Amino acid sequence: MSEQISQRELRNDSGRIMRALDDGNSFVVTRNGRPVGELRPLRRDRFVDAVTVAEVFRHAPSLDWDTVREDLDRHADQDASPRG
Repeated sequence: MSEQISQRELRNDSGRIMRALDDGNSFVVTRNGRPVGELRPLRRDRFVDAVTVAEVFRHAPSLDWDTVREDLDRHADQDASPRG
């Protein structure tokens, strides 16, 4: 849940707010008690090495590729004709 902060708090306490954004917190900015905007941290690109990824998925169930293809055929438009 986002913390609500007033326009005045944003101006006067920007250092704390920026540190909180760095920590992943979000804020709803209000003016005269009414929400007017949202401050949220940017998603950061994070590098995960291949060994870690392999370990995370090591115990994942194997895929039945026939079922995957059937699901794709059922839900994705496979028509090759131009759209427009």
